[in-house]
Parts: sequence; structure tokens; C-alpha cells
Amino acid sequence: MNGPAMDFDTLRQAMGDNYEQPEGPARNARAEQLLAEAEKLDIPLAVIEALGHQLKVYNYSSEKDKMFVPFARLLRLWDEHPEDFDEYEIHSLHWVFKWMSAGMLDQPHIPLASIEKWLGEMEYRYRLAGHSERAVRGAEFSVAAHLGDMERAERAYAAWLAADRDSMADCHACELHSQGWWQAERDADAQALELWRPVLEGEHSCAHEPHTVLASSLVPLLRLGRLEEARAHHLRGLRLVRPMESMRAAYADHVEFCALSGNEARALELLAERPAYFTDSGDPRSKLDFMAVTALVMDRLTGLGLGGRTVPGPAGHTWTAGELAAHAREQALSLAARFDARNGTSYVSGRARARMDRRPLVDRLPLGVRSARHVPAAAAAAASDTDARPGSGSGPDTAPRPGEDGPDRATGSDLPALLAEARRLSRSRDPDAVAAWAAVSRAAEGRELEARDRAEIADHAAMERGPEGIELFHEAAELYDAAGDPGEALAARARAAYVLALVGGSEEALAAVTELHEKALALFADGGTGVSQTASVLVGRARILVHRVQESGDADGSGPGRPDPAGADGIRAAEAAVRELLTLSEPHVADVRMASRAAEAQAMLGELAAHSGDAEAAAELLGRAAEAFVAAGLPSFAVEYESRLAGIARHLGDAEGAERAARAALEHGGPRLEPMGQAQLHLQLAEILGETEQVADAAEHALEAAHWADEAGQGPTLGAWARHQLGGFLLRQGRWAEAAEILESALPDLTGDMHGDGAIVQTRWWLGDCLTELGEHRDAAENWLRAADIARHWPEQRDHATLAHLAAEALGHAGLPAEAERAYARAGDLWRELGNVHALVRSLRARAWASLRTGAGLDRSRELMAEAVRDCEEGVRLSGAVGEQDPQVPLRLVAELGHTHRQFGDLVARSVTDDVEEGVARGLFEEALGHVTRAVSVFASLGDEALDARTGAELAAGWLEADLLRPAAAAARARGVLSAYAGASEGDGPAGARRAEAENMLRLMEERGEG
Repeated sequence: MNGPAMDFDTLRQAMGDNYEQPEGPARNARAEQLLAEAEKLDIPLAVIEALGHQLKVYNYSSEKDKMFVPFARLLRLWDEHPEDFDEYEIHSLHWVFKWMSAGMLDQPHIPLASIEKWLGEMEYRYRLAGHSERAVRGAEFSVAAHLGDMERAERAYAAWLAADRDSMADCHACELHSQGWWQAERDADAQALELWRPVLEGEHSCAHEPHTVLASSLVPLLRLGRLEEARAHHLRGLRLVRPMESMRAAYADHVEFCALSGNEARALELLAERPAYFTDSGDPRSKLDFMAVTALVMDRLTGLGLGGRTVPGPAGHTWTAGELAAHAREQALSLAARFDARNGTSYVSGRARARMDRRPLVDRLPLGVRSARHVPAAAAAAASDTDARPGSGSGPDTAPRPGEDGPDRATGSDLPALLAEARRLSRSRDPDAVAAWAAVSRAAEGRELEARDRAEIADHAAMERGPEGIELFHEAAELYDAAGDPGEALAARARAAYVLALVGGSEEALAAVTELHEKALALFADGGTGVSQTASVLVGRARILVHRVQESGDADGSGPGRPDPAGADGIRAAEAAVRELLTLSEPHVADVRMASRAAEAQAMLGELAAHSGDAEAAAELLGRAAEAFVAAGLPSFAVEYESRLAGIARHLGDAEGAERAARAALEHGGPRLEPMGQAQLHLQLAEILGETEQVADAAEHALEAAHWADEAGQGPTLGAWARHQLGGFLLRQGRWAEAAEILESALPDLTGDMHGDGAIVQTRWWLGDCLTELGEHRDAAENWLRAADIARHWPEQRDHATLAHLAAEALGHAGLPAEAERAYARAGDLWRELGNVHALVRSLRARAWASLRTGAGLDRSRELMAEAVRDCEEGVRLSGAVGEQDPQVPLRLVAELGHTHRQFGDLVARSVTDDVEEGVARGLFEEALGHVTRAVSVFASLGDEALDARTGAELAAGWLEADLLRPAAAAARARGVLSAYAGASEGDGPAGARRAEAENMLRLMEERGEG
């Protein structure tokens, strides 16, 4: 280093600052520089402290192998000149004996005999220093467990726990981690988790706990089936280990968890985040852990048929999953072999192989964070019943799944049976009819068929093709005519007309279906066709008329940018068509096809009622429709209408009804729901539950929504919104770390165009709340400021002001007073424009404190406090008129004025430092006393409502009187406080605290001779 040598105090400050830096080579290099500075001072203790600092940063880094050199030097200094060590450094020296023991185990080049010798040395030195053998037996246990010597490990474990805890024992959190780890190694997962419970619940913690306990708990929780806890521990624990370079082994536990829970995409993301972990060689034991779980992930991908996929790996090469699987396995086994060669066993290699060969413990555990599918979902056909309309409740979720339907493997010889089965399924409106007819089509290729058979095949094929199916419907109609079934021909043409309406040809479709309607009724009246075929034409006509109304916009004709071609006459025509269908269908509901028609008619009446603004009628009719579908044995057909009903009930304020309908939709959709349908229904239920404060259940459904949206390939759209909601629900439960992880995952996909600026602002707002609770104040401020930059363009500026204020508070907590002062100024300007005197005054007070901390001087802070007083006084004066309507408004402002005077006094008093001249200090204390006395007077004007605030100010004034060497005045104020609480009961509340402080003040003043 260049420049003059540091003095000892500066060196100590530099070492403290360096230890606060992130783990890694830069921190280690700085420690080496500081040791060089210490050696210039010719102060033995400076060198000892610098060596201890260097050893500590090496231990918590990827360069753990470097820590032996400074320790050997420290030990030599201790043996030669123990008088150079102060009490703290003596303790530290003995403390790091434990690090040396673990560090030697981690380095396979250190012989086992040296490790055993070191254990003896540690035992001797601890006994010589008068320490318990607890730490020694703990170190012996670690050695035995690493060697696989179970008998010795059990003996050492028992001796460790039996020995007394003293100042050399590891902290409770670290001890509990090791004890629980041993139980988990012996397949006693429940006992392990019980041992870890005090750490997981925050009763015990340290710099590296609960980090490692959370990581170690993941596989035991999966094995026990406690999946919700496993997910939470992953989200919470990963945030803790991410910034800590030394925690490669714990990070590997999180990667392993992803591989064992069906989250291979997440595992790849984690591997990509830490490329150095593939090559860092300073800690071979944690590298073995990391390479073993890398092999596990890559073998998993290869097993899924993704061995050729490009994956993150060691720098300098483009890796496929298959290549990295082989490389990582070779690396892990090579490292394990080095340990085994040192240990004289095969234990480490056996453990490594077992870890690499683990099988997934669950198929897929949704985590909530954004994740890509590895295996794209099979493209689903637009499934429907024999003449279900595209987009109806029967449509989503009846697509065949590859390999699960017998007909997929059928041949031409099976055709008669396949036809019979397909017709049976169609008559019963079974959603599997789509797959059955597809199998018929495949089996019929190259076969000569009757016109009727070809008509049905074409008819059902058309249903899956959307707009492209129109011509195929007409082809089917001609075949039906050729087969002598004019009624079914009319039905096929009606289906073609409905598809035409859906693609923008409503008027042409209506003209066509009107003609078909007349022919069908005439044919039916003459007995030329059946009720089912006639109903198919009627349902087609009703659907077209209802669709025509819906596409026209609102009932008053003011639709979305175009005139209403239907109007009131169109609504009446649609309703008449639906009732005609209902009249035809209801007498025949014993036939499931007609029951379905009747139920759909009820649903269409409900949609028309909703369109006309009659939400109550719409809810009743949609409810009837859903019940009718369920009663007919067609629950999947009810899903669309139950979801619609849930939305209407929510609009009506019927939370119970909304929840009931949404849950029914999920239940009736069941496994037939396609991923997108699952996502939408789970999200709908989550939002309903959130509105009724059923937050835990809401979070579960939002989690499912995010998972299914990812499965549907809609992660950046619906998935991002689900994650936004999930983060909010977790926040409301106080699950800060989990919520932060989810919200951060949502942010990259949230866009103003897709989700709205409000969603982005709310997500960053929530994230700031979480980060504040986690102590990450600087990042919290960044999120609030970025949200504020969006909100600044909104017409209403309250959110902008609030976010700027929150950011200012966070910047203050982050130790950035200058930045905080600027943010408070921004917030204050906004509060002034909004007329919010309370918030304005608080921002001015905060600016005053921040200004004092920046060194801007007391004068600037005085100006800001004086401005706060003036604004508050003006607010009190102007609030008189408002107070006639709300008497509390001026009272709250008066209280704010009292707090401002009190803080003004505190600020002036705090500006007095040890180096201030006595006369100047006295003047400042007098000034401070004047402000605090005014605060007492203001609070007194509010009576008993402000008693605690008044007595707090009275005591502050008393201490200032004491500083001014006026013990009698101070004692008088103390007696006044005791008198104010004379009738109050003893307790821990403000009254008890004020009485205790007043009695202490009185006693001190009497000792000073208050007389």
C-alpha cells in the first residue's frame, strides 16, 4: 500500500469495515494489505489482531486453504510471547482451534495422522486453559462422522452433549445444526427437525444460522412429505446463502432440493448464478458437494430426454447436460477418492455415489418463482362435445394425453368397435368422445366407409379445427344428406354457421341459421328428424344471436367503438331463441344430450341478463345452469358457468357465493382442466379468498395458479400476475423472505402494457416492505424510488408522495443521510401540494435530523425544524373550520405540534458533542429546554389524551435541567411526573416506564444535593 502508515485505531476501523464487506477474494486481499500495515506499526497486538482478521476472512471464503498459515503464525506468537495477547485475542486464538480441526478435514492433502495429532493438541491446550472438553469432543465427532466410524462418532456425540457448555462451545444454533444433521444422517428426520426447531423459529441464530439449518432441512422435509415447509425453507434459505461465497455446501443443498422436487429448471438457474463454484478449489469438501448435486441435476435432465440441452457449467466450454453429467460425476468421485485415500476408507465415495443417484421425492413441487418447462406440454386440441360451441365450458381439458388412450394404437380391424365406442361417448356427452373420434379417424385411413360413418368422422374432425372446420362441417352435412339423415345435415350446417359467427361473420351466419331453423322445425313437425337434431339447430341459432349481442358491446348500443347491430331488438330476439330451445329441451331431459341443451339454455339466459345489467338474475340463472350440468352427470360442462358465477357474485358482494362457485369450478374441472384453465380458476379463487382475509388459503391457490400458468407457457403473462398476488398474500402473513423471493421473481415479467403500471408499483411497494423487514434497507429504498418514478406520472400524487417518504426512511436506516434528505425533500414538496400537513411536518422533521447527520450544520437543521413548527401552527389555525365537522382534525395537528417542539429540543441537545465549549453547550441546552418546555405546554392543552406524551417531554426537560446544573428544577419535574401517575396501576406500559424514569431522576438529583 502507498501512503503513510495507519495508526492502530485507524487499522482497527479498517479491519472492521473490511469484515462488513461481501465474502470473497477482494475482502481477503484487503486483509492481506492490512496485515502489511500492522507490521509497520511495531505493535505486537496490532499484528495479532491483523492475523486474526485475515484468518477469519479466509475461513469465510472460497480460499479456506489459506487460513492455516496465519493460524500457525498466531500459535507461534502465543507460545513465544503470550503477554502480547489481550483477553479477547486469547479467547479468539483458542476459539479458532475448532476451525483448524474442521479445516483440516476439508483438505484431503492433510494426512489423517496430522488431524488426529491436532485433536490431541487441541485437547491439551483447552485443558491447560481451563476450558471444558465440549468443543474437543464436538471436533472428534466431526472427524469420526467424516470417516464413517459410527461407533466412535456415537461415543464422541454422547461425550459432546454430556460435557459442560463454556465460552469455547459453539453457539447454540451451530450446535443444534450439527446435532440435527447427525439425526438426519441416521434417517431420523423428525428428530432432526425437532432439534432444529429453535433455530428455524429464531430462538437461536448467528452469522451463518439459520442459513445452514434451512438448507439441511430440505431433503428431510421432502422425505417426510412436509412439502409446504420445504418450499418455504428453500425460498427463505436461498436468500440467506446467496450473498455468502463460503456457503457452497448449503447452496448445493438448495440445488439438490430442486432436482429432487421436479424443479430442474430452477436448479439450472441456481447453477448459472454461481459459475465460480464449479472451479473454486480452496475448499475441496464443499466442491465435492457441489459437483455431486450438479451430476444429480444433469442425470435428471438426461433421464428426461434433455441430454443435449445446453446448460451452465465450468467456464471455457459450452456444456450439454449429458457432457456435464459425466464431467461432474468424474470430478465428484475424483475428489471423494482423494478423501478416501487419506482416510483409508471408501465412505466418502459411497456417500457421493448415493447422493448423485438419488431419485426425485416428488414429481413437481410448485415453488411460485418463475420457471420454464423443460418438456413442452403437448398441444391440446380444442376439445368439445358433438356440437359444443368453441370456447364453451366443455371445451378446455378434454384433449387426449399421449399414450394414455387405447384407441391411439388401434388398427383398421378395430374400426367397428371404435365407431361404436365413439358413438356411445358422444351420446353421453363424455369429453373423451373427442379422443375416441380421433382414434376412429386414424383407424379409417384408407378404408371404404359408409356415408354415415364418413359424415360423423368429418363432423367431429371439424370441431377441432376452429375456422378451418367450416368447410369440413359442410362436407359432413352433404354426407349426412347422402346417408339419408337431413336433420343431422342441418345440425352440421348450423355448427358451421356458429363458427362463422365466431370469426366475424355474424350477419351472414344469422341469415344462414335462420333458414336452417325454419327447415329444421318443419322437418321435425313432419317427423322427418328427431328432437336431438332439432335441438342442435336451435342451439346453433341461439348461440349466434347471443354472440351477436355480446360482440355488440353494452345493451345501450355504446359498445367498444362501434354501433350495436343488435340493440334491444337483438336482445329480445336472442332471449326468444334461447327460450325456444329451453321449451324444446326440458321435456326430454332424461336424455343427457337434451339435459345438456336445457342447461346451456339457462346459461345463455344468464349471460343475456348479465349483459343487460341484471346481475342478480344472471347469478340465479348461471347457478341453475351449473346445477343442471352436474345433475346430468356433466360436471366439466359446468366449469365455465361456475367461474362466471363466481365473478358475478363477487361483483354483488356475495363473498360466500363467489367462493362456493369458484371452488365448485375447480372441483368439477378436476384433472380434465388444461393447465391454462387450472391457472385461471386457481387465481380467481385466490383473489376471492384474499378479499375475505383467508390469506393462507389464498396463497396456496395463487401458488397453484403460478405453477399452472408456467405449465401452460404463460409464465410471463398470467404467471407473473399470479406471482404478484402470491407475493402480496405471503407478505400479509409476515413471511417476508418468501414474499421477497416471489416478488423479485415476478418483476422481470410485469409490464405496463400487459399488467398495468399499478401492478408494477404495487409489487415494488410490497417488495420494499419485505426488504425493510429483512434489514435490506438500501434495496428497499431502490424499489420504492423506482415505484415512485412510475407513480409520479399519475394524476393523483398520494402514492408518489408516500413512496418517496418510505424511500427516505429506508435510506436513513441504510446510513445514507444525504440521499435520505433529498428523498424527504421530494416527499415534502408533494405533501405540501396535497395539503397533508401531518406528513409534511414529519418529512421536515426527518430532513432536519438527516441534515444534522450529514454534517450540514445545526443552522440548517434549525431552519427545517422551524419550518415544521410554522407549517404545523398554520395547519392548526386553518383546521378550525374542518374541526367543526371532525373535531379530531385540529387535535391531531396540535399533538403533531407538540411532537415537533419536542423533537426540535432533542435535535438541539443532540448537537452538543464532547468537544463543544462549555459556554456554547450551556446555550444549546437552554435553547433545547425552551423547545421541550413548549412541547410540555402543547401536550398539556390536550388533557389526559396526551398524558404520556406530556410526561415524556417533562422528563426530557428534567434531564436538560440536570445538564444545566439545576437539580432542584429537575427534581420538581420528576415529582410532577410521579404526581401525574399517582392513581395509575403499576405495569410495563408507559405509566410504569415514566414512573421508573422519574424515580431514577429524583434519586440522582437528591444525590447531587437538590435539597
